[in-house]
Amino acid sequence: MTLAAAALPALPADEIPVPMRKVARFAPNRRARLGGREIAAQLAADPLFRQRISTRVVADTGDLGAAVASGMAPAAADPVEVAALAYLARPEGWRELIDQAGHAVTAEADSAAVATQLREAEQRAVRAEHDRTVAKVEADKLRDELARVREEMGQLREEARSTAKALREAQAATKRATDLLATEKGRIARTAADHDAEVRRLKTRLAEAEAAAATGKQSAKDARAVDDARLWLLLETIGQAASGLRRELALNPADKLPADFVADTAAELPGSPERSRARAQDTDDPGRLDQLLALPRAHLIVDGYNVTKRGFAEMSLEQQRKRLITGLGGIAAQTGDEVTVVFDGAERVHGLPPSPRGVRVLFSRKGDTADELIRQLVRAEPSGRPLVVISSDREVADGVRRHGAYPMGADSLLRRLSRS
Repeated sequence: MTLAAAALPALPADEIPVPMRKVARFAPNRRARLGGREIAAQLAADPLFRQRISTRVVADTGDLGAAVASGMAPAAADPVEVAALAYLARPEGWRELIDQAGHAVTAEADSAAVATQLREAEQRAVRAEHDRTVAKVEADKLRDELARVREEMGQLREEARSTAKALREAQAATKRATDLLATEKGRIARTAADHDAEVRRLKTRLAEAEAAAATGKQSAKDARAVDDARLWLLLETIGQAASGLRRELALNPADKLPADFVADTAAELPGSPERSRARAQDTDDPGRLDQLLALPRAHLIVDGYNVTKRGFAEMSLEQQRKRLITGLGGIAAQTGDEVTVVFDGAERVHGLPPSPRGVRVLFSRKGDTADELIRQLVRAEPSGRPLVVISSDREVADGVRRHGAYPMGADSLLRRLSRS
């Protein structure tokens, strides 16, 4: 609880469970004392919270934390701290680490008790020896004064007997302490032997695991070589088959693409734009977008205002369109892909600059939305062609996914444009 209380304020606010946020605001010297029960209950009930705490505690404790996290307990380390770290980090064999720490604590306590008994026995022996010496001196004096103080002899003899009894008791206690010390030494020796045997067993298992890993790597390498050969042969076969089919059908390059037919029938030239509906985020990984645009003959379809309202909302609609179309021109030039951007609009927009090479700009007809025009563009494409639709509208994403397109969130394109 002390380790967790010290590490609790270092966690980000959103990673601290609600019951722990009040405890995290306590003063450092009061956090473990006043919030110990809540911390212990949360550690036992919330594995994710315990994992976050253990990560911070292991980092703070340096080499000791790293050793315990790897399943080892340094011989010179405090067994109580080792047990606490093992409980938080939960490495493999953490219960054995806690048991070993418990045995070590018990051994230290027993050794301290034996040492205390030895010191007490030695003190009693010293006192007894002192008393015997005093008794001898007094006996010498009494012999000189025997005639005068004969009546005191009985008392001195009684004191001598008491001293002798105390000496015998001290000797018996010393013998018992010696026997207990010998027993404890034997138990410690057995514990050390068990520990050495466990270390040897773990080293053997580690060697076996390393050998198995080497074998697995070689098998994976061989399997990858076979897969590469199969893939090369398949691609070679597909390429030759495609070349033969193209010669057989005598197909010439098409003057118009499928999206051009949709633009002729279901879209208008620039008109007055309107706000698109609220959108829902799909995925925003620009790396995934780069992978999709790298596919052969990919077609990038962009929900225009959905992107600009998220990235350039402070600009006018004209500036939003201009900035987006210019950025898409750069993507088209870099990838060589077909790019179509669709805006909502029922009336013509005057003064729109010419589109960059490779970018098609469409406006939906009056009464229709850009969402429906995007679906028509997707349906018009042949099955199997890579289609990437940029829109954070969940309804648009679900619709185009059913037709084989790859929906991506608007933020993925915005990050791609900012990187360019």
